[in-house]
Amino acid sequence: MVREIYKTELHELLELYLNLHEDSVPEMTDALERAWDAIMSDDNHHLIVNVVDGKIVSSCVCVVIPNLTRGIRPYAFIENVVTHQDYRGHGYAKECLNYAKKIAEQANCYKMMLLTGSKAESTLKFYEAAGYNSSDKTAFIQWLS
Repeated sequence: MVREIYKTELHELLELYLNLHEDSVPEMTDALERAWDAIMSDDNHHLIVNVVDGKIVSSCVCVVIPNLTRGIRPYAFIENVVTHQDYRGHGYAKECLNYAKKIAEQANCYKMMLLTGSKAESTLKFYEAAGYNSSDKTAFIQWLS
């Protein structure tokens, strides 16, 4: 079942992120609680999860960003697309991305964007099959310390 996350599911999400790029679940600190509260209270920040047998197995983040161009239409940014390694290949992440697309359409977004650090052909083909392309724009990233 694909839906937005419940506030009580933070620990499950952090466990899932071990399948993304994290190497440990962060300690519950005031900073983590403040970040979680900010995410949960932001109407433009959507944390989408796919739940199988009561377990969060896949997730993505969809942030709707207000915009002053393109007819004052917002755009959506997708981040942290992840599926637990034991559940990959079943379409769970694609269901999350489709849910994000519905959110973006309801918000009248003119585009959706995502970045991936993966160079794996299978990952790139997955995003292409989900409707994304890598030919329209060029992404640049500056990492901040």
